[in-house]
Amino acid sequence: MNEHRFLNQTQPPTLVNATVLCYISAAFALLFGGLYSFFGLFLVVALGLGGYGIANSKKWGYALATAGAVVQLALTLWWVLRIGLDAGLILNLLFDGALVALLLHPMSRDHQRIWFD
Repeated sequence: MNEHRFLNQTQPPTLVNATVLCYISAAFALLFGGLYSFFGLFLVVALGLGGYGIANSKKWGYALATAGAVVQLALTLWWVLRIGLDAGLILNLLFDGALVALLLHPMSRDHQRIWFD
């Protein structure tokens, strides 16, 4: 039986938390104009589908989520350099950095290398 999941709690906590953050980041990107620019649309698709792929133990999902998280962090850093820090950007940096750290954590990388197909 082919079971599709939105969250796989049998994975390590780093991947479970990364999946949840991917979904939240994709939802915020969609709510705040993600469909009106190339990068916004990329973030919605990459983080949403990437989170779903991680939950279903797919290597493409991990790669897509990691690419989306890195692009999101780079865009936030670009905004910080362009307009300076404010409270909203500090929170964005914290959550974007946390998502990248969770995805690139050795426990996450080892699990996806061994168990994902």
